[in-house]
Amino acid sequence: MSEKPSKSNPETVDNSAPDLASANPLRAIIGGLISGGFAIALYSLTASIATTFANKPITSDNQTAISISAAVRTLVVGGCALGTGIFAIASLGLLALSVQILFVRLRQKES
Repeated sequence: MSEKPSKSNPETVDNSAPDLASANPLRAIIGGLISGGFAIALYSLTASIATTFANKPITSDNQTAISISAAVRTLVVGGCALGTGIFAIASLGLLALSVQILFVRLRQKES
């Protein structure tokens, strides 16, 4: 078997890597605000679910049913809290990215 020589053209540009021109501070701020909105909504949902679970005790004589119910309630509240944390951290990261892009662009203008 003979291998075909690969055709590599040095003039082709790799479009998969984003460059600084596509990084826009406004896009990062908008993304941060959207992510922050999701975080606030999930926080509200988490508080609402936790309050509902606290006001409705588990009524059963079976210890296994009580244990499973408590585990499921913990899992539901924990999942919502995890989503809240992820979106909050993403929001902070995007807002910090917008500040970094602004500083990089200001340094480029000075040079």
